[in-house]
Amino acid sequence: MIGYQSSLLSRTEVAEGTMAFQFEKPKDFAFNAGQYIELTLPGSQAAPSDGLTHTFSIANSPLDEELIVTTRMRKSVFKQAMSVLPIGTQARIEGPMGSFNLHNNTARPAVFLAGGIGIAPFLSMLSYATEEKLRHPIVLFYANRYLEDAAFMDALWNLERANPRFRFVPILTRTDKNYRGWKGKTGHISSEMLLTRVGILRGPIYYIAGPPTMVAATRRMLGEVGIDEDDIRTEEFAGY
Repeated sequence: MIGYQSSLLSRTEVAEGTMAFQFEKPKDFAFNAGQYIELTLPGSQAAPSDGLTHTFSIANSPLDEELIVTTRMRKSVFKQAMSVLPIGTQARIEGPMGSFNLHNNTARPAVFLAGGIGIAPFLSMLSYATEEKLRHPIVLFYANRYLEDAAFMDALWNLERANPRFRFVPILTRTDKNYRGWKGKTGHISSEMLLTRVGILRGPIYYIAGPPTMVAATRRMLGEVGIDEDDIRTEEFAGY
């Protein structure tokens, strides 16, 4: 696996308790939308087992001049170190890795099913698809507990406005209708919800990313409505 040196450019709060970190994109580093990296913080290169190496999906387009990763700021050793990392600090990146990428056949729609911080690879794929004017019809179902938890909402609405082939369906799982004026979907991602927005369920390629329990439940739901295993692709975000 190829290693690169990078440096932290900025950090931004993108939802309550969720931060995005912008790193310098190393020269000659190329990736496909949806891939991930291993990030090692300074002082831990010789001992990655000390908790200062972490895996992150890249949240931005391969065409951008930087790399953006995002995470829930929990009390792990790594995340505590990330929260106080001075701007300009050097870090090591290994990768890219993974095959969670948009399929090539533009005649088949893509249905993205995201839970929480699992939005990261989808944001990368959607940004790239919009910039390159890819012809895939795409629907994104994005589930969060509360509106305050939902990262990158403005960016996603902007992508829907910019991409006529993309439809965005945000969902709040622990919020009642009309909470703070919320008029969107509530509850968990269901086959009924998919039927309403997707129509014929057999035909698209389904991508699921989020916490392991959400990925397992969503995969099980797709199986129950007859979606072939070969048409389901998953990425789990344990502890993110």
